[in-house]
Amino acid sequence: MRVVVQSAKDASCIINNEVVSHIDSGFMLLVGFTTGDDINVLEKVAKKVQGLRILPDELGKMNKSLHDVNGEILSISQFTLYGDVKNGYRPSFTEALGGDLAKPLYEKFNEILRGYGLRVSEGVFGADMQIKFVNMGPTTILIDSSNLK
Repeated sequence: MRVVVQSAKDASCIINNEVVSHIDSGFMLLVGFTTGDDINVLEKVAKKVQGLRILPDELGKMNKSLHDVNGEILSISQFTLYGDVKNGYRPSFTEALGGDLAKPLYEKFNEILRGYGLRVSEGVFGADMQIKFVNMGPTTILIDSSNLK
């Protein structure tokens, strides 16, 4: 599982020129899955996301979590996080989990985040989405479950 976490304000998911989800400030997540991802992986990654202290404190240092600032999450499914460009210029997505298996993991991941008391807005799984947001900092963190203990 891979999650790109971006510190964001005013983030929206738009489909067919209609805003389907929106947050004022918090994290914008791009979420991708691969073979072997399971509930244990989801729980580890969700715990890491909810506890990340990458939001600025009163001195401008990355020191606060979503809980500290009453932040929200915009979670977007993103199979292209497993795009492989080792051989050529056109990405291969053979490492990305297929939609029929990835969708329930995506839904469960968001449910686990909500279990931490966070407000989570979602994109539409498999849809052609436009994501608009302001990256604060800019701050972008990559969480790869294969690197978590």
